[in-house]
Amino acid sequence: MSGHEAAPAVVAPSVRVTGGPSVQLPTAFGFFTARAWTDEGTGVEHMSVTSPARPDNAPLVRLHSECLTGDVFASYRCDCGEQLEQALALIAEQGGTVIYLRGQEGRGIGLANKIRAYALQEAGADTVEANEQLGLPVDSRDYSAAAAILHAMGLQNIRLLSNNPLKGEKLAGLGISVAEMVSSEVPSREQNLRYLQTKRDRMDHRLALLEDHPIHQS
Repeated sequence: MSGHEAAPAVVAPSVRVTGGPSVQLPTAFGFFTARAWTDEGTGVEHMSVTSPARPDNAPLVRLHSECLTGDVFASYRCDCGEQLEQALALIAEQGGTVIYLRGQEGRGIGLANKIRAYALQEAGADTVEANEQLGLPVDSRDYSAAAAILHAMGLQNIRLLSNNPLKGEKLAGLGISVAEMVSSEVPSREQNLRYLQTKRDRMDHRLALLEDHPIHQS
């Protein structure tokens, strides 16, 4: 991709994104090309981190929702930080893109509310129940900006690195063809086992490594 400003990409009348210049991003996982994207409707800035895809395969794409506690502080309460590291390593190896979606903390409820939900979880609620007790949606994330970024990058046919089939369905409704769902599961820990079980049992995430843990544990 060139370093010139990109023309806005339109997926729906209300969704427009503009890309800035492309720059080199050397990391512990490999060398990438990074680019910032601005959702013109909300002003939220997202980022794509890309490694060249192989010509014989659809590019691997990870839509990674911002998680300050997991991504920055390496929290064991979730699997987000480890999933991000896994995605960067796989994309450096196979080619593709991580789109880092800001403003999606706690599946869209925000940082302060996520910490409030953590407090309710410590009192016995699971991650779904905690959001419901706060009067908040279980998952309010919107992938329109992500789809707009993919369209702008010319990535209409992808392999999606995710355990969440609903994410693939939402992208398909936004004009992105998902050729394959690739597992992004990482091993569970004592601290996030119940969280992962809830995602499997109540949110339909595909988590095969939890087959030996059929019952919710506190």
